[in-house]
Amino acid sequence: MHLTIQGLNNTLSSNTALIQDIASQTKAKLVQLNAKAVRLDNAECDEQALSGIRERCFAAQLDVTALDKQLAMTDFKLVAMDMDSTLITIECIDEIADMQGLKPQVAEITEAAMRGELEFQESLIRRVALLKGLDASALQRVYDERLQLSLGADQMLKTIQQAGVKTLLVSGGFTFFTDRMKSRLNLDYTHSNVLEIENGKLTGKVIGTIVDADEKQRTVERVCAEMGIPTSQAIVMGDGANDLKMMKISGLSVAFRAKPVVRAQADVALNFVGLDGVLNLL
Repeated sequence: MHLTIQGLNNTLSSNTALIQDIASQTKAKLVQLNAKAVRLDNAECDEQALSGIRERCFAAQLDVTALDKQLAMTDFKLVAMDMDSTLITIECIDEIADMQGLKPQVAEITEAAMRGELEFQESLIRRVALLKGLDASALQRVYDERLQLSLGADQMLKTIQQAGVKTLLVSGGFTFFTDRMKSRLNLDYTHSNVLEIENGKLTGKVIGTIVDADEKQRTVERVCAEMGIPTSQAIVMGDGANDLKMMKISGLSVAFRAKPVVRAQADVALNFVGLDGVLNLL
């Protein structure tokens, strides 16, 4: 296997002994990629040993990725990303709800849906219904005052775009935000939910097909078909249970600051480093 170990700031350099011990244990060749990442080439480890390595690295706030082959940027033609808590740091619907004084109630439903305890369509309908009567200007306030890109998002996007890789933002959130992210970040494709607005106020309803786990998967498949590529040439990034279906059809699935159910099923789990941590794997 090829094990990539990376950490924020000086986490890597302060755990030199741990990394050397893992290299020795797995009889691997240690390759320094940069100040924040190393790769252990041709590491010998079974699932039990790998599980132990993951635990030790997690305790040291290091991300470890095990791949059975060395990947290159040229292996991929599309990066598909979830938006809320993946490309950006917030859950937009929770922040919109905060303008109604309803953030705790809405955030509780959001969390349950992301953990996979609540069906996404039902959770979205319930949450949006709570927003009925809110002035639509609250959406702009959330965008202006609260929306921030996740750590490493800028660097990751610039690098993949320079390499000619296309980008898709597919979200269970809302077009108000995905449209703005598309123009701001020069993204190629977006797909998300449309909030119904009448007389400048939210009606508490969503227009059209709800972008749930199945619709996310269909969107990745549709965009790949339009591009004339197999889904194995897509990298898919997400954090919640509603991202799992689109992650499963990808060539490389990346769980970013994700719920345990998602981390357990992804090829890559970035718990500590930024989104640009995926670049160290290519």
